[in-house]
Amino acid sequence: MEPVEGLELTPRKVEYLKYLAERGGTARTTEMAAHFGVDPSTITKTIGELADAGYLLHTPYRGVTLTEEGKTYAEFLFKRHRILSLVFVRNGLTDEEACREVSRFESFISRNTIDTMCRAMGHPQQGICGAITHDDGCLSGRKHS
Repeated sequence: MEPVEGLELTPRKVEYLKYLAERGGTARTTEMAAHFGVDPSTITKTIGELADAGYLLHTPYRGVTLTEEGKTYAEFLFKRHRILSLVFVRNGLTDEEACREVSRFESFISRNTIDTMCRAMGHPQQGICGAITHDDGCLSGRKHS
């Protein structure tokens, strides 16, 4: 699998991966459709695209499961959200405002930018909505290709 730049997925696909990760990595497509308020065929199409990209496994009529690549990507997605939200809170927004605003644009912020921000912030351990994990990218200062 190609190195994760952080810009590979649409905002909707980001939300799907985060949802799956929050649920332990598995869900039924009907549950996802109900949660996101979309038609099951819409979920199935997007799930197929995520499966083709290697982020999850889809077993028709059974549901979806995150792959190791999907779990790693989801971990980055949570880190990105939490770093950006923390920046907003530190600059005057409430937790709720920060989370809402970050959700509007987070899919357009690269991994390199997040790693740089994380280093500049001193590798915070806790964001407003959970623990912040760190990896070689932010800890070593190397850029992702």
